Amino acid sequence: MIINNNKISDSEMEKQKDFIKKIKLLTGNKKYKYKINTFGCQMNENDSEKLAGILLECGFAEVSESDECDLVLFNTCCVRENAELKVYGHLGALKKLKSQKPEMIIVVSGCMMQQKEVVENIKKKYKHVDIVFGTHNLFKFPEMLYNSIISKEPVYDISTPADSIFENVPIERKDKTKAWVTIMYGCDNFCSYCIVPYVRGRERSRKIDDIVNEVKMLARDNVKEVTLLGQNVNSYGKEFGTDSNFAQLLKKLDEVDGLYRIRFMTSHPKDLSEELIYAIRDLKKVSKHIHLPIQSGSTRILKEMNRKYSKENYVDLIKKIRLEIADISITTDIIVGFPGETEDDFNETIELIREARFDSAYTFLYSKRSGTPAAELSNQVPESVAKERFQELVKVQNKISRELNNSLLGCELDVLAEGFSKNNPDMLTGRTDTNKIMNFKGDESLVGEIVKVKIEKIQTWSLEGRIVQNNDL
Repeated sequence: MIINNNKISDSEMEKQKDFIKKIKLLTGNKKYKYKINTFGCQMNENDSEKLAGILLECGFAEVSESDECDLVLFNTCCVRENAELKVYGHLGALKKLKSQKPEMIIVVSGCMMQQKEVVENIKKKYKHVDIVFGTHNLFKFPEMLYNSIISKEPVYDISTPADSIFENVPIERKDKTKAWVTIMYGCDNFCSYCIVPYVRGRERSRKIDDIVNEVKMLARDNVKEVTLLGQNVNSYGKEFGTDSNFAQLLKKLDEVDGLYRIRFMTSHPKDLSEELIYAIRDLKKVSKHIHLPIQSGSTRILKEMNRKYSKENYVDLIKKIRLEIADISITTDIIVGFPGETEDDFNETIELIREARFDSAYTFLYSKRSGTPAAELSNQVPESVAKERFQELVKVQNKISRELNNSLLGCELDVLAEGFSKNNPDMLTGRTDTNKIMNFKGDESLVGEIVKVKIEKIQTWSLEGRIVQNNDL
């Protein structure tokens, strides 16, 4: 199924700019304060940057503590149950603060709000919440905020169609060296465990010119690296026919002056084309790293997951990628404890990990999500069994990750210095072209620069080295 993109009109976006102006008049000289709490994936992080951009345009200033705020916003995720429970916990905790500061505005947005039962639950149990909207209505936040301030009544709006695309929303990017760029919205795959297609809608791609123009603006602002986001970037542009596809988009972005590196996520194995493999191989700025979720090493389980490929298909694809791109790093996602997973199924996953030798793997215990086909399956794996398998899988993968990192000892690699390490504030941190975390000594003047670092120490999840050269871009 191909969705016809419904681009929000320029007049609608101008209307939202007018609401921003009205809010600024309301706030006057007072500097209202806000805090955004983000749950979930990189697309949610990117959405939060847009929400922050709107609030800054409205005259608000960011603070770190909720009790200092005039507005607290929760941008939610519903992929895993724990994220939802955390949101409810935070909302409950704010009830007392709201009674002490009745003028404070509490906002809940994001994927959770695209579920009707969640919105009804908030209406009934969290009446101190002022504004509720979903992923498709982000662009209308100025209008909702203005109406909330004026009316003092709750505002609920999840009405915008799931085929909408909006451009030119204000954005506040926290990182000045690298940036997220969403290239498409929604998902058409309907994996049996996943709620995303139901809350983010069907796939629709941004126009290639809009994406290229955004990246050019970022490069002019001295952003060195962009990460292209989509639930399945490999199917980017399919609604445009032969005019645009993901490999062609990468070729266009590779030509952007001032840009140093292009990353992307996530790739679905069933849609990874030879043209894309050749683009990664040949384009100068495209990172030699691909995140390619396998989810399970059992073909039987993959069929139950509705992944539309077999273990053998996946292994052949890995071999093709490594044949064409010798130094590529490959990372993956794996779900442990999917309903019906037997010991034999799990052992097939372990065998695949040993054969594929992923640089790293994001491993998850299966999380039952209401509204998905997998949630209705009766043969749920006992939690104790799933946890035991999870620990075994992590042990196997950690050993492989360490071995692959050990092979880099003494190598000199280019690293984009991103800032100081959170875990070791005396060290700068950055990533290699193949997405390895590198920590090294250096001063703040190097942030945003490309440095050549010689690897002198190996960890399972990171590398440590010393600068041997500061490279000119």
